[in-house]
Amino acid sequence: MPSARHNAVYNSRIPHMRAWSSRFPRAACLCVLMLAHLPAILASDWRAPEEQLARKVAAATGPGAVTLEVVNRSSLSRPDAETIRRGLSAQLAALGVHFVNADQAAATVQITLSENLQSYLWVAEIHQGNNETSLVMVTTPRLGPPVVESSTAAFTIQKTPLSTDENRILDVALLNGAAQHMILLEPESVVILKLQDGHWQQEQSLPLSHSHPWPRDLRGRLALRKDHWFDAYLPGTFCRSSATAPLSLNCYDSDDPWPLGADQPGLSAFFAPTRNFFTGALSPGIEKQTTVKAFYSAAMLPREKYKLWIFSAVDGQVHLLDGVTDQTAAKLIWGSDIASVRSGCGLGWQVLVIGNGDGNGETVTAFEIADREPVAVSQPADFNGVITALWTESDSTGVIAVSRNSETGRYEAYRLSIACGH
Repeated sequence: MPSARHNAVYNSRIPHMRAWSSRFPRAACLCVLMLAHLPAILASDWRAPEEQLARKVAAATGPGAVTLEVVNRSSLSRPDAETIRRGLSAQLAALGVHFVNADQAAATVQITLSENLQSYLWVAEIHQGNNETSLVMVTTPRLGPPVVESSTAAFTIQKTPLSTDENRILDVALLNGAAQHMILLEPESVVILKLQDGHWQQEQSLPLSHSHPWPRDLRGRLALRKDHWFDAYLPGTFCRSSATAPLSLNCYDSDDPWPLGADQPGLSAFFAPTRNFFTGALSPGIEKQTTVKAFYSAAMLPREKYKLWIFSAVDGQVHLLDGVTDQTAAKLIWGSDIASVRSGCGLGWQVLVIGNGDGNGETVTAFEIADREPVAVSQPADFNGVITALWTESDSTGVIAVSRNSETGRYEAYRLSIACGH
């Protein structure tokens, strides 16, 4: 492997989460809480917020013909969402609003059932002719029992060692084909290794050209492509590989946004070229949401009709965006780096989060988010040092984690995946 070309540096860190997984309540507590709140669950009455929202919508549209759509982006069940839709329709009809097809309507009304950590949030988006879009909304307390963390660590985080290097490893990508290759993104080169006789052997080392010095806390991202091997994103620089081996690398100055997820084309974000975080400008956006607070990392969780994006912001807060609302999970104490993984376990997707370990190292813990309340679902995976990178793989089935060993000073890259069961 190439020798170190400069001193290693780290990303500036923010405070980490506490080790939640060590404080799981017993299963009996969950049962008692569920039984205690059962009457409230069975007696869900949506008439008050239905009436409030219907009055606000009717005040904006006036009596007449509208087309109505209700979209559920909350943890409400389908039967509850359908009950609310019927209730809203009845309340609107009582106020003189009647429903027609879109081509006959004087106004279109889309109502989104969303939520934050404390309340349900219902937002009505109203379009009338050439007038500007108007928004009205109501909130109502959540009626279900509080979310209780799992009584056991349901899943296991598996660590597969990939590479150890004196140079800082920014990202790693595994390429499976007729021959298996591993791509290492380093500060001054991209190293191509080939699996031979069960061992990784260096095949090529491609120099990275850049016209400006790297920032102190350097980060980089690899993205596998279908029509060529990979793209490499670095602050103010973009590199594109050739399509066939032996590879060549074309690098040039660029402020193009970096991909955040695995899907192509998908959500991208603009990286601050002289810093170590994303500016908050999104491309193309999460539906109509095109900005978020400046952030270090992001994770995506698919839902039935939308995608929930989680952002670890520079200010230490965690933001959840669904295309309609930007909710802040202020009580979460997470580290700077998060990444999502598609495991097929539990809800299908989990978020891996960095936290403090008991000694000199850090940990990674898996969380699930069923209804905007993160729940730890694994014991922490320990690392012997500070974690410097955490990126979701191109197919989302694993996460690349890089740490700097506190004893040897070398960088160690791992592939993290989740095994169902204990």
